[in-house]
Amino acid sequence: MNKILDICGKSNIMEPIRSFEQLTSHLQSLNKKPRIAVVCAKDANTEYAISRALGEGIAEFIMLGDATDLESFTSLRRYPHSVQILHIVDPDEAAREAVRMVRDGEADILMKGIINTDNLLHAILDKETGLLPKGKILTHLAVMQIPTYNKLLFFSDAAVIPRPTLQQRIEMIWYAIRVCRQFGIEQPRIALIHCTEKVSAKFPHSLDYVNIVELAEAGEFGDVIIDGPLDVSTACEQASGQIKGIASPINGQADVLIFPNIESGNAFYKSVSLFAGAEMAALLQGPTNPVVLPSRSDSGLSKYYSIAMACLTCKECL
Repeated sequence: MNKILDICGKSNIMEPIRSFEQLTSHLQSLNKKPRIAVVCAKDANTEYAISRALGEGIAEFIMLGDATDLESFTSLRRYPHSVQILHIVDPDEAAREAVRMVRDGEADILMKGIINTDNLLHAILDKETGLLPKGKILTHLAVMQIPTYNKLLFFSDAAVIPRPTLQQRIEMIWYAIRVCRQFGIEQPRIALIHCTEKVSAKFPHSLDYVNIVELAEAGEFGDVIIDGPLDVSTACEQASGQIKGIASPINGQADVLIFPNIESGNAFYKSVSLFAGAEMAALLQGPTNPVVLPSRSDSGLSKYYSIAMACLTCKECL
């Protein structure tokens, strides 16, 4: 369990958050409402997510875009003191203004509506006015609730980095560790995923895995368990490792899966969602503030869970 110091210096114990339902309950107990700047929201799934977040009392919203579209969200009219609409017709201008608001502290979280991802990223990555500090990498961290798994499962990168370098993988792991701790996971178990448990020069990322495991064993990442290469089954099912005769400190109880490339991560993302009924949340990692960057096809529930994840990890709630 994670120890959190309160303002009096006393140690509080935070139970690990093991489901999205627990995540909402935890946010409600904090009694804080981060401000979320949403760029060009005009679809039913985004409306559901925002309305749900307002109803649960976990956030307030600044809606940037064409007011004609935004005012058609009838469900939001029930929360006139928690929703602000800024009429900006041009999507690129709306993106720049939303990024400025987050950078200047007028909003705590940035969220993508229907605006093209590349257009929003252009504003986020602007070297002069964006949200990515110099030297930081931009990556994607998702968390899913799978009916057949006994806790939330984080994974990276399914959307941003095509083929991570060793240094990028290390940064991805640091991001995952930080978020796991915010979810109350004291000692994250991080599995480095491959199609087999064997290291081979034919797969350069498996050689990177050896280096990462050595760093972890030397204490580079603090109190974590990192092992690999492992396939998904040995990372997430104890029986699979026993059958294969593989002794891993992960012991079939991975909290985080680090995928070798974007193809494998994205295929996992889509397959588990489609065929296993997994619920999903995801954020960009690297920017100064959480960025909710859902796919246009994401469900309203997935977008809501991403909002909740952002609320937990933003400075306002720490």
